[in-house]
Amino acid sequence: MTVPAAPTPSDGAEDDIAALAKGGRTNVIGFGLRLAARLPFLFIAGRVYGPEIVGRFAIAVLVVELAALLATLGLKRGLAQALAATDRPHAHVVWDALAVALILSLIASGVLFVFPEIMYPNSQVIGLERLLPLVVFAVACSDVSLAALAYRHNVKAAVTARAVIEPWTISIAAWGLSYVSSRDGLIIAYVLSMAAALGASIVPFVKSYGLPAGWRPHLTPMFALARQNAPLAGADAIEWGTRNVDRFILGLVFPPAVVGIYYMAQQVASLPQKLKTSFDPVLGPVITHRLSENDRAAVAAQIRQVGFWIMAAQAALALIGGIPAEGVMGVVGPEFVAGSGALCFLLLAEVLAANGAVAEAGLVYVARHRNLMLSLAVIGLQVALTFVLLFVARQLAWPQGWAAAMPAVALALSLGVGSILKSRLLARLLGAPVSAWRWPWAWAVLATSLVGWAFVQLPKRLEWLELSAGIPAMLLVYGVILWRWAFKREDRALFARKPTPETMPQRSV
Repeated sequence: MTVPAAPTPSDGAEDDIAALAKGGRTNVIGFGLRLAARLPFLFIAGRVYGPEIVGRFAIAVLVVELAALLATLGLKRGLAQALAATDRPHAHVVWDALAVALILSLIASGVLFVFPEIMYPNSQVIGLERLLPLVVFAVACSDVSLAALAYRHNVKAAVTARAVIEPWTISIAAWGLSYVSSRDGLIIAYVLSMAAALGASIVPFVKSYGLPAGWRPHLTPMFALARQNAPLAGADAIEWGTRNVDRFILGLVFPPAVVGIYYMAQQVASLPQKLKTSFDPVLGPVITHRLSENDRAAVAAQIRQVGFWIMAAQAALALIGGIPAEGVMGVVGPEFVAGSGALCFLLLAEVLAANGAVAEAGLVYVARHRNLMLSLAVIGLQVALTFVLLFVARQLAWPQGWAAAMPAVALALSLGVGSILKSRLLARLLGAPVSAWRWPWAWAVLATSLVGWAFVQLPKRLEWLELSAGIPAMLLVYGVILWRWAFKREDRALFARKPTPETMPQRSV
C-alpha cells in the first residue's frame, strides 16, 4: 500500500499560489473588461464635453470619492478580521457594517450638500451639481458589500460591478446625456453608474449572505472596529490621496480646462494602478491566514510573487502608453495632446509604486501604525514637491503644458521613495526579502523601449502605425522575453486554468 505523504510547508505554499493565480486570472479578465469599457468613456468625455467640463467633473468626483472612502472607515479591509473573529452569524456582522457605512455616508453627503464649494473650488456651482453628494452612500455601501463577498472568495462580483456595470453605464449614459445637457451630462452619468454598481454589488451580496433574519444592529462594536482600524482607513485614504491630491492642487492653481487635460492623462495612467487594487481581495485573506500561522516567510513569498505580476503588467502598460503618448492622448481629443508629458510621468509613477503598494498589503497587518506614518511622509513629500516644482515652472516661465506636468513628476519621485522605504521595512519585519525585482524584466523593458522608439521615429505620414502596429510589436517583444527568461513555475501558474505539477513549485521530499 502507498501511504499518503504527510503535508509539508510547501503544500500550503502551493495552495497560496493557486489561490493567487486564480484571483489573478479573474482580475486580469476584469482589467481587460474595465479597459474596454473605460476607453469609450474617455473618448466621449474628451471629444463631446471638452476639457473645461471634464475638469469641473474631475474635481467634484474627487471630493465625492474621498467622502465615500472615509465613510467606510477601514471596513473594506477590517471586515475580514471582524468576520474571522466573531461568534455572531456572519450575515448580522456584514449588515452591521453596511449600516455604519450608510450612516457615515449620509453625514458626509450632508456636509457636501451644505458646502458644495468644496467640490468646485475653482468655479461656480451650477445646474444639478449640488445634488452630486447624494451618490456617496452608493459608493460606500458598494465597497462594503464587495469586501464582504471577497471574504467568501467571490471576486467575480467585484469584476462585474467595477469592470463591467460601472464603466459601461457611465460610457453609455455620458453619450446619451450629451444630447440632453452638455453641462450636466457627465455628472448625471456618474450618478447612474454608481447606482448601477451598487445594484450589481448588493444582489450577489444578498444571495451570498441572505437577508438578516433576526438581526438586531450592533453598531457600537462596529464603530469600535472602525476606530481600531483607523490606521487601515488612513492608509486607504492616503494611498487614494497620493493618486488624487495632484489633481486637487492643479484645481487650485489652474483653470478647469487644464485640470480636465490632466484628469484624462490620469484616467489612462490609472488603469495599471487598478491591477494592484484588484488583487487586494485575494491577497488580503491569504496574508492574514499565513500570519495567523506565523509563517512570515510564506507572506514574503506571496508579496514577491504578486509584486512581480503587478510590476510586470504595469510596466507593459507604461511602455505602450508612454512611448507613443502623443498618439494615445490624441485619441481622446486634439486638445488633450498637451497632457502627453503628464501621462508619461504618471505611468512611470505606477511602475515605481508597484512594489511598495504590494508591500503595504502586508504592512497594514504587521506594522499598521508605522505604515501609516510612512504613508503620511510620502504624501507630505509629494505635496511639497508639487508646490516647489510648480513654483520653479512659473519662475522659469515654462509653457503651461510643461508646468501642468509637474504634479506628475512629484508623484513619481515620492512614490519611488515610498516604495523603497515600505519594501525595506516589510522585509525587515518578515525576515525575508520582498523585492519583486528580476534582471530579465529590466532587459524586457529595455528591448521593448527600443522597439517603441523605432516606431515613434516613423515619418509623419505613417504616424498611424505607432499605435496600430507599434503597440502589438512592443507587447510581443515584452511578452516573449518575460516568458522565456523572467518567468518561473509560479508565474506560469497565472496562465494555467488549473495548476499542474509543471506550473507549480515542486514539493520538498
